[in-house]
Amino acid sequence: MKRLLPFLFIAILVCSCKSKKNYSSKKRQTPTIDVNTTAKPSEEAERIVKYAKTFDGTRYKYGGTTKRGMDCSGLIYTSFKEHDISLPRTTSGLQGTGDWIDIKEVNVGDLVFFATGSDPNRISHVGIITKTGSSRDDLEFIHTSTSRGVVEEPLFRYEYWQKAYRHARRVISPLA
Repeated sequence: MKRLLPFLFIAILVCSCKSKKNYSSKKRQTPTIDVNTTAKPSEEAERIVKYAKTFDGTRYKYGGTTKRGMDCSGLIYTSFKEHDISLPRTTSGLQGTGDWIDIKEVNVGDLVFFATGSDPNRISHVGIITKTGSSRDDLEFIHTSTSRGVVEEPLFRYEYWQKAYRHARRVISPLA
């Protein structure tokens, strides 16, 4: 019996050490997105974006909402609050605010959401569309980067944002 125990232990160990993660050799494809924004943004949306841009260069600070430091949802919360629009303070609260819109229809002032962490289903980052155009490369957004602070940059020019992008929401209606 004593000789059988080591073999039994090894057999149990080998059987229980199966990998739980499925690996795929297929590389994730980034979608091609055509933009069809024809509506003019409202003056209110343009004012909110203009105010958000005043924080350009502000350093990242978790939970921050001032020029001394802010996080991504703090930028959204502060920019809209300045224009008497009350929004949730957190990214998770913001992801259910307003109306879902297709990325093809985004306009200045719309919110864009990303999953930047290890869980591709968990929204962890938010920004505001600042510029639209006829091409997906024309889309720009302002957000708070943990490494660079508040910055404005192209939305789909970099693979990082293409892969992390999850959805867009409209809080302010554009002009018809």
